[in-house]
Amino acid sequence: MIKPDILLSRFRKFDEYMSILKKLQRYDLKEFCKEPEHYGSAERFLQLAIESLNDIGNHIIAEEDFGAVEWYSDIPKRLQEQNLIDKKLEDSWIKMIGFRNVLVHDYVELDRERVYKILQNNIEDMNHIKKVLVRIL
Repeated sequence: MIKPDILLSRFRKFDEYMSILKKLQRYDLKEFCKEPEHYGSAERFLQLAIESLNDIGNHIIAEEDFGAVEWYSDIPKRLQEQNLIDKKLEDSWIKMIGFRNVLVHDYVELDRERVYKILQNNIEDMNHIKKVLVRIL
């Protein structure tokens, strides 16, 4: 059985991370890339926001017995198999997971312009996933 209190705490944290990311959107590319506090915060809070969505999705899958999750990319796949998200959202989420892996594992080679572009153009995709997950509950 899905435990709403667990998911609500994850949603609250997600909203907190998104609020910080929204504030970081105000910087132009040059200022963003120059200041470690800006790009470092964006990297960390993007990672945490994606982790929150993964945790919520994984909880739903486990509690509803939608199948095994061996890799993070299995989370959107299992939800799509249950027709809880569409193929486009599945693909978007898998790309986010790939970016999360870059943030965690390839941080030395991380392209700050790419982080900036994702911050400016793709965080609404995360909000869209959140809205879908809320509807599942």
